[in-house]
Amino acid sequence: MTIWVPKDDGFADLGSHDAFAGGAPYNTFARLRQEDPCHWSEFDQGKGYWSITRHEDIVKMIRDVDTFSSARGIRMEDQSYEEYMARRTFQETDGQEHRKVRMKVAKAFSPQVVAGFEDQIRDLCDPILDAALEKGEFCATREIARELPMRMLGQILGTPDEDLPWLVDKGDALMANTDPDFTDHVADKLETDAYRLMPFNSPAGAELYEYAHDLMAKKNASGDTSGILHLIMQPDENGETISETEFRNFFCLLVAAGNDTTRYSIAAGIQALARQPGLLEELQSGDVWGTGPDEIVRWASPATYFRRTAMRDVEVHGKQIKEGDKVLYWFVSANRDEDMFEDPYRLTLSRKPNRQLAWGQGGPHVCLGMHLARLEVRVLFQELLKRIKSIEPTGPESFVRSNFVNGIKHLPVRVTLN
Repeated sequence: MTIWVPKDDGFADLGSHDAFAGGAPYNTFARLRQEDPCHWSEFDQGKGYWSITRHEDIVKMIRDVDTFSSARGIRMEDQSYEEYMARRTFQETDGQEHRKVRMKVAKAFSPQVVAGFEDQIRDLCDPILDAALEKGEFCATREIARELPMRMLGQILGTPDEDLPWLVDKGDALMANTDPDFTDHVADKLETDAYRLMPFNSPAGAELYEYAHDLMAKKNASGDTSGILHLIMQPDENGETISETEFRNFFCLLVAAGNDTTRYSIAAGIQALARQPGLLEELQSGDVWGTGPDEIVRWASPATYFRRTAMRDVEVHGKQIKEGDKVLYWFVSANRDEDMFEDPYRLTLSRKPNRQLAWGQGGPHVCLGMHLARLEVRVLFQELLKRIKSIEPTGPESFVRSNFVNGIKHLPVRVTLN
């Protein structure tokens, strides 16, 4: 059964944020996978780019970091070298430079450490769900999906609870900097040169920079050595520490990416519960918790693409990719690839194996927070299902205006409680 394929004519402009404002243009991706899996597009805001849309190709290419590098930016937009150096995080590095930072924080997100968060996450779910569900009708993205990762983010960063809504608002303004519902400084509509050295070319980056500086000053003054921020500041084996700019960019990355992936996965899962018959009963059977979270994340595909840059001339599907060309790995397409997933437009909780690519699996840049995101998704839905008898949509959902973030920003639902 094929459901919820947004109405696009199969020829959407993937460089346009408006093409994604009604949901990802899956018809266009399906056509490209079949007809032109290495597709060249002109781009009215910079240099053109190649789109890689098949699962098999992305898995192969994401491992070849010598040919396809992250070290010139991971988004479609062009950057000068000065802008790249000012904004980059370890996501935009390769090789030893990437591993050096990654190793500092990897332990904090290891499966063993994350497993210890389960009771904490379950405790966070209680007040969130109680407050939302008693309303009967509500926006599930705002009242549920946004709340859990926001509160967990505070635990990881060690920030005051009262600061969290502001932090998440600023993270939204960074990641969804093309959506006027999240920022007054819409990246593709306004002149942005004043913030070109800030993360995502956004004034929110400047505000988060200042917050991160003040937060660490307070932690250092109090002798607080807990949490991931302390880990990232520690000297490496050569006694070197990251610069203040690197720290602030890392902080911005945690605030933005650490919230969005889980939020939009939860929102997409609730959307499926409300619209796909039988899914609620399947979850309530309790037999799918080992496979369900990964399937929900595949279904959501919150990171639409990541860009690489060709470091040498290379041929892909008979096309000549030149050194310096931008190459986009469309994870949102790979996760609907008919050659990899049976009935890909249906959420199938028991799907196994599930080689979804929402976290960039297979390459060295695989998402650090994937174990935490998977746990949050599982626990949230377990707690939700204890409380509800039914859930249904009360209106159309709306999506983030972004070709980078695939998220349901408004999800009106009605619930009946047990």
